[in-house]
Amino acid sequence: MKKKVVSMLLVASMAASLFAGCGGGSNEPAADDSAADAAADDAADDTADDAAADDAADDTADDTADDAAADDASGDAVTLKWAIWDKDTTPYWDALKEGYEAANPGVTVEMTDLGSTDYSTVLATELSGSGSEFDVVTIKDVPGYATLVSKNTLEPLDSYISDAGIDLSQYGGVDSQVTVDGSLYELPFRNDFWVVFYNKDVFDNAGVDYPTNDMTFDEYDELARKLTSTDFGSQVYGAHYHTWRSAVQLFGVLDGEHSVLDGNYDFLKPYYEMVLKQEDDQVCRNYADLSAEGLHYSAAFSSGDVAMMNMGSWFISTLISNIQSGEYDASLCGNWGIVKYPHADGVEAGSTLGTITGLAVTSASTQKDAAFDFVKWVSGEEGAAVMAGTGNFPALVNDEISGIIAGMEGFPEDENSKEALSYSNLYLELPYAENASEINDILDTYHLSIMNREMTVDEGIAAMNDEVGKL
Repeated sequence: MKKKVVSMLLVASMAASLFAGCGGGSNEPAADDSAADAAADDAADDTADDAAADDAADDTADDTADDAAADDASGDAVTLKWAIWDKDTTPYWDALKEGYEAANPGVTVEMTDLGSTDYSTVLATELSGSGSEFDVVTIKDVPGYATLVSKNTLEPLDSYISDAGIDLSQYGGVDSQVTVDGSLYELPFRNDFWVVFYNKDVFDNAGVDYPTNDMTFDEYDELARKLTSTDFGSQVYGAHYHTWRSAVQLFGVLDGEHSVLDGNYDFLKPYYEMVLKQEDDQVCRNYADLSAEGLHYSAAFSSGDVAMMNMGSWFISTLISNIQSGEYDASLCGNWGIVKYPHADGVEAGSTLGTITGLAVTSASTQKDAAFDFVKWVSGEEGAAVMAGTGNFPALVNDEISGIIAGMEGFPEDENSKEALSYSNLYLELPYAENASEINDILDTYHLSIMNREMTVDEGIAAMNDEVGKL
């Protein structure tokens, strides 16, 4: 069932046409409803056995010959049932299905759309029931993954990975962050990682050099302040932070020594202090005002008065397609670039945060080998090329894949932006933990309190330490 990797030239030509249509907030995954059963591989053998036990030898022989011919024509037909979400608004579901089926004649992939709003809850309910027929399921987030693993509904993939000779290092180390008691239950196929978007016109107008791919937080803060203008009617914000906790708090996990599961969050203090001081000095918009106004990060950056904004790589496709369609004014934000995340002193440049989307084989599947072959293909080079061709970032990124994305119409032509498509270390925003969802809720609550100035940084962090400690 193994086939040659999809031609890079073919995918690159597909990319230009597909990419322009794949705008939209987070580009989350999608799905479709279908129902069919796999054709039997052993029909001829079964018929032959029946013939031996049956007196109607001639009729049985004819039936056996017909069945054998049908089996030869079908090529050992297999139907895999795959759980996804938002099929109609996510371009890569169909692209992955069609790519795999083309590479593996005789295999049909049937997608079932469980919707995005309550996907993880619905999936857990489906897999916990006795009637589940899914072979492959998409893992949307870590809390959902933790639930499925705890319910023993996913198949451990360790032996499959070993037999296939898969090099897990190609995923940037995220496999270790979703390993449960020494076993891995998913392989990532999509990765959204954080970069810094910047407006080149704002830099040019201020006579300031562009940011680089090796920038400490001190240099980043200094640069943001240089670009800030508080002049009425021509105000420029040197930086912008969306209201998500991840936009501020997760600067602290880039050293690889801390994570949001630590239970002690004193390491977050310098990053909260930096952003709050920037607010005080009008280097960035006020968090309370952003929350009250409901200003989306895309609206903030496309308005042309933001010099730098940290955001996920999913915004690349949105930015390009909306500039091309005219939804964003190209004169305000059309001259843009990206660089790698800033880092603390002593931390390797290119360290960043990410969120992965993975695939898993269900424990209930009766065709686990075929299901894993699909998982392996989607999360490997073939699937990565398809993902890149739809303007989305695969979990597996190499020079060839980065080249597809960088070669798309509308992507910045400077070398720094192209180099920013790779990273040295990738740390999950939320690694695996049984109580990951509870920890996430606690940190969200006190992030809100700190940024709204309801609590001091010290008070908020102390509350995080205390509440997570109780878990």
